Amino acid sequence: MTGAIDFPVRPEARPYLDAFAGAANEPEWLARFRKHGINRFAEQGFPSRRSEGWRYLDLRGLQDKPRLPAAAETRLPEITRAGVWLGSVAKAIAERPDLLRVALEDGTDEAFAALNAAFFAGGFVLDVGPGATVGQPIEIAHAASSGGSLHTKTLINLAADSRATLFETYAGDGAYWRNDVVDIRLGPGAVLDRIVCIEEGAEAAHIGDVRVTLGEKARFGAFVLLLGGKTVRHELSVVMAGEGARCRIDGAFVVGGSDEANIVTMIDHRAAGGETRELIKGVAAGRGHGAFQGTIKVRAGAQQTDAQQTSRSLIIGRRAVIDTKPELEILADDVKCAHGASVGDLDEASLFYLRARGIPEGEARRLLIEGFVREAVERVSDVGVRETLMERLGSRLATLEGAE
Repeated sequence: MTGAIDFPVRPEARPYLDAFAGAANEPEWLARFRKHGINRFAEQGFPSRRSEGWRYLDLRGLQDKPRLPAAAETRLPEITRAGVWLGSVAKAIAERPDLLRVALEDGTDEAFAALNAAFFAGGFVLDVGPGATVGQPIEIAHAASSGGSLHTKTLINLAADSRATLFETYAGDGAYWRNDVVDIRLGPGAVLDRIVCIEEGAEAAHIGDVRVTLGEKARFGAFVLLLGGKTVRHELSVVMAGEGARCRIDGAFVVGGSDEANIVTMIDHRAAGGETRELIKGVAAGRGHGAFQGTIKVRAGAQQTDAQQTSRSLIIGRRAVIDTKPELEILADDVKCAHGASVGDLDEASLFYLRARGIPEGEARRLLIEGFVREAVERVSDVGVRETLMERLGSRLATLEGAE
C-alpha cells in the first residue's frame, strides 16, 4: 500500500494492509471508499471474543494464518424483464454506480465490512423497479475453488410495490475464507423472500453480514440453512423503518466434528405497527458448537409492535455444545412481544417407537433430526426450493454422526 500510515495498525491486519493496492481503472469515488475500508480494518483488526456479539465464535484460525484476497465467482442467471436490472458488481460499477455508492456509504465501519469494502470483487446487484414482479425464484450460486479470502458484496434494491424471490447458495472446496456483505433495501409495499443455503468446504470459513431496511408496509422473508464450513457465522440486521413493516426470519444450523456455526439476528422496530416472527433451529453432534444470538428491539415510537422469537436446539453428542441468547429490548408500552428458547436431546419415546417398527437406530435418529429441522424449512413457500433444501439437509444428516 502506498502512502504513510499515521495510526496504530493491529498486527493481524498488517498482511491485508500490505496486500492492498486498490483496483486499476476504478473511479475515484470507489478508490476513496476502498482506502477508507482498509484503514478502518487496519485500526480495528479482528473482532475479539470479549465482544458480546462475537463471544461464541473462535476466530484464531483466521487471525493466526492470514488468507489474502483471491478472485471470487458469482454465477448469475440471465434475466430480461422490464423494470429489473441484475448484474455483477463489476458491471454495476460501470452501469449503476449510484446504487453501489449508497450501499458503501451506509456501513463500512465494522471490521469485516471495512475489509470487504477494501477488497470486494464478487457479488451482484439486483434492482427491481416500482411495481415490477419477478415471478420465479432467481437462483444465484457463489462458488469458491481455492484458498485465500473471497470478499463478495451484494446489493438488492426493491422499489415500491415490487416483488422478488432469491435462492442463493454458497459452496466451495479448500481452506478459504468468504467475507460476504449483503445490503437489502425494500421500498413501501415491496416484498422480498431471500433463501440461503451455506455449504462451504470442510476447512472453509464463512462470515456473512446481511443488512436490511424496510419501508412502509414492506415485507421481508429470510431463511438460512447452515450445513457446511469449519467456521460459519450468519448475521442478519433488519431495520423496520416504515409503519406496518413485516419480517419473517427462519433458519437452522447443523454442526458436527469440531465445526462452529453461529446465527446472529437483530430486529430493530423503529416505526409503529411492525410485525416480526422468528424461528431458529439448531443441531449439534460430535464436538460441534452452535450458537444463536437474537435481539428484538422496540423503540419508543414503535407502538403496536407484534414480535415473537423462538429458538429450539438439539444436542446429540456428549461433547457437543449449543448456546442460545434471545433478548428483548422494549421501550414502547403498547406492544405484544415474546421469546423462548429450549435445548434438549432426541425424544427417547419417539426413537423407541421407530425402532419397534423395524427401523435401524441410525436411520431412526436421522428421521427424527430431519423432522426437527423440517419445521423451519417448511416456512419456505416455494415448493421447488423447499425440496432442494430438504435434499441437501438429508445429505448432510447422512454423515453427521457417522463421521464422529
